[in-house]
Amino acid sequence: MSLSIVILNWNGADMLRRFLPSVIEHSPEAEVVVADNGSTDDSLLLLAEQFPAIRTIAFDRNYGFAEGYNKAIKQVDGDLCLLLNSDVRVEKGWLGPMLDYMEQHPEVAACQPKIRCEWAPDMLEYAGACGGYIGRLGFPFCRGRILGTVERDEGQYDSIASVAWATGAALLIRRKVYLEAGGLDARFFAHQEEIDLCWRLRSRGYGIVCIPQSVVYHVGGGTLPKESPRKDYLNFRNNLILLYKNMPKKNFCYVMHCRRLLDAAAALHFLVGGHWAACRAVLQAHLDFARMRSDFKADRDRNQALATVPTNQILSPINLLWQYYARRRHLFSQLPL
Repeated sequence: MSLSIVILNWNGADMLRRFLPSVIEHSPEAEVVVADNGSTDDSLLLLAEQFPAIRTIAFDRNYGFAEGYNKAIKQVDGDLCLLLNSDVRVEKGWLGPMLDYMEQHPEVAACQPKIRCEWAPDMLEYAGACGGYIGRLGFPFCRGRILGTVERDEGQYDSIASVAWATGAALLIRRKVYLEAGGLDARFFAHQEEIDLCWRLRSRGYGIVCIPQSVVYHVGGGTLPKESPRKDYLNFRNNLILLYKNMPKKNFCYVMHCRRLLDAAAALHFLVGGHWAACRAVLQAHLDFARMRSDFKADRDRNQALATVPTNQILSPINLLWQYYARRRHLFSQLPL
């Protein structure tokens, strides 16, 4: 199977300068493509001068993470596409275990490597760690990362595992399946769009796995800082859209009742802590979800019609917030899964 590695870049010249050489050196099996999302820094000049052999796709503006990848993947030819963040460092042999697994398991649509932290290499990384899951109230978590707690990598999650979602920081996916499923939802713009795509794929009978024998190192937070009201807004809003698009009605009504209460509590917590912009972000996320909800009705109906796998086989049965805050279970291995 042929492979295209697609790196979506937006004003990331420094990251390309630092990390692209490792991708080129250690990915002889692949075509490496940089899709530039309307950068205004010297990214295109850098690519032309220092990486002239690398194919560059230049967009006229910033289409966001989701639509940027959709546009780029339509223009590459690999049977497999690997969506790779520009702030990811790779090492020799990183592709082999994933490619071998995908070759041997045609029922699997996508996989991810183990994600370690570039600036603390013995730690797992927030964006994906060793594979993603979703609690029954819709909160994502990972093997090795629950809410804000990230674990040290001691090999405790080195088994290949079926997961609910694979991180968009390093997502290897079958191009045909990606296109047939509609790709990433551009209306998300950024954050949780890969969870939405993976949920659609899982509900339609495809497997998603983590292959920890492949390892990459991710800086993280490359486009928005961790303490960003914009990031808070996108995460809260997109999580509600994610649930509406993919969760059956009998589950969704109950979950939305809980989420209104829990998200109101989160907004109050931000307000009391003096984080007024974050409080406004949560409230605005709910207002905008209510306004946008009808735009996703056709997608919801289509997803429910195409679903062959029940939701309880995709979502974890746990209440993540209860386990984390009330039961003080901060490690994945402590959860009653």
